Amino acid sequence: MSKKEELQDNEKIEACAEKFGTTGDRTRMRICYLLCHHPKLSVSEIAEIIGSPISTVSHSLKKLKEIQVVENRRQAKQVLYSLSKNKFASIIKNQLLGNNE
Repeated sequence: MSKKEELQDNEKIEACAEKFGTTGDRTRMRICYLLCHHPKLSVSEIAEIIGSPISTVSHSLKKLKEIQVVENRRQAKQVLYSLSKNKFASIIKNQLLGNNE
């Protein structure tokens, strides 16, 4: 299954977005879902997979970084994003993966 197919009609993404309100808008939850399964993605890779403009993805990543859900790391000329390793990011990850701990 391709990364794009993983995002189609995913009930966990919708449920998580609802549960987390503004923090969890659909685009941000789709980004989090991708990063749960495919750590270390660039803005352009994420934008291509979810079918959104780079500016939209970049804005969403900025918001997720502000609340410490994602972190970034420069690797050569690319900036790669991954989920943070903190309690809130873990809660979101558990919700998206269906582990309601």
